[in-house]
Amino acid sequence: MEYRKLGKTGLKVSEISLGSWLTYGGYVDQDPAAKSIAAAYEAGVNFFDTANVYERGAAERVMGQALKAYPRESYVLATKVYGEMGDGPNDRGLSRKHVTEQAHASLKRLGTDYIDLYYCHRHDPSTPVEETLRALDDLVRQGKVLYVGVSEWTAAQMQEALAVADRYLLDRIVVNQPIYNMFNRYIEKEIIPFGERNGIGQVVYSPLAQGLLTGKYASADAIPEHSRAAKKDGMRKGVTAEKIAKVQQLAGIAQELDLTVGQLALAWILRQTNVSSALVGASRPQQVEENVKAAGVKLAADVVQRIEDVLQG
Repeated sequence: MEYRKLGKTGLKVSEISLGSWLTYGGYVDQDPAAKSIAAAYEAGVNFFDTANVYERGAAERVMGQALKAYPRESYVLATKVYGEMGDGPNDRGLSRKHVTEQAHASLKRLGTDYIDLYYCHRHDPSTPVEETLRALDDLVRQGKVLYVGVSEWTAAQMQEALAVADRYLLDRIVVNQPIYNMFNRYIEKEIIPFGERNGIGQVVYSPLAQGLLTGKYASADAIPEHSRAAKKDGMRKGVTAEKIAKVQQLAGIAQELDLTVGQLALAWILRQTNVSSALVGASRPQQVEENVKAAGVKLAADVVQRIEDVLQG
């Protein structure tokens, strides 16, 4: 495993990290989830990601239980706040009340004394940024949170957060978690340059496009019954004949390099120095073991160009 700094901090995280979106606490039971986490840990993954809203806390409980087998200082644990956790008017968003209450609820579900990285899961236009940052700064000063991040914020929103933090000497955000893969590259235009200028790393999710970039879809009309695309209409719509054809071309390039197409897709992401980690999901240990082999793979310039030709073709 190779490790990178989280933004401009001194914290080192594995190039491949393991998440729990749409898996743990959902259609993946405790036992296979624990085995996947164990496989990741044994392969050198030290960065694990979840969120309070994933299955309304169930994913946090599954991950917390599985990680109890390892020394707390040996891994980096991330969770998030923003999503709806109840029916009340204050059971969502980034108000001081919701941030503080959900931080304590997450700590309890995870069975730990502190969260390494706490994300604002989305931007909340109904709450002043200063209020949110002060609540997060309090958690940092109390030792309950070590680092603060955001997910899917625009460059302008992150710029405002940095300006407010600097004005009031509050803890700064150090990482953003956006979607990024060969078929969704919006962060290349503005988010990555902003991150490079301001020391904000990217921990990207859906690097394999919900499995599309693993090559498991032979046809847009033949979606495996137990796949994520079969369970989520939005994902099913993303599996198109055009994309499948491109994946098949990419598989040819991968084969020449003795890689799977999934490993090629991960290595392509990790070519970006502003990316701190690529966040993968896994329902089986074998998936983890395959994905981690992408760590440390360097793609030559001519290979990157061939990939670009396929993607733009």
